[in-house]
Amino acid sequence: MIESWRRNWDNLSLMFNYSYMIRKVMYTTNSIEAFHRQLRKVTKTKGSFTSDTALMKLLFLVQRDVTSKWKKPMHNWNRILSQLAILYDDRLRLDL
Repeated sequence: MIESWRRNWDNLSLMFNYSYMIRKVMYTTNSIEAFHRQLRKVTKTKGSFTSDTALMKLLFLVQRDVTSKWKKPMHNWNRILSQLAILYDDRLRLDL
């Protein structure tokens, strides 16, 4: 593992160009994993679908239900967004 890190250090060290808060957003995947778990939970119990359209409709309904329950905002999002705007002013436009 150490040898792998040494060989790829140029790529790995790019993460340290960002602040702690931005790095945390980049490597935190708990929300994504929880969302995927909800999709799997519903599709796993159904077995098979009559068509791709039936599957897409079910996934849409699950997505709508899951995301409607998302109430908690990301901690320090305004600060993170401001830092991203400074780093990527040519790509990120904030209408404040």
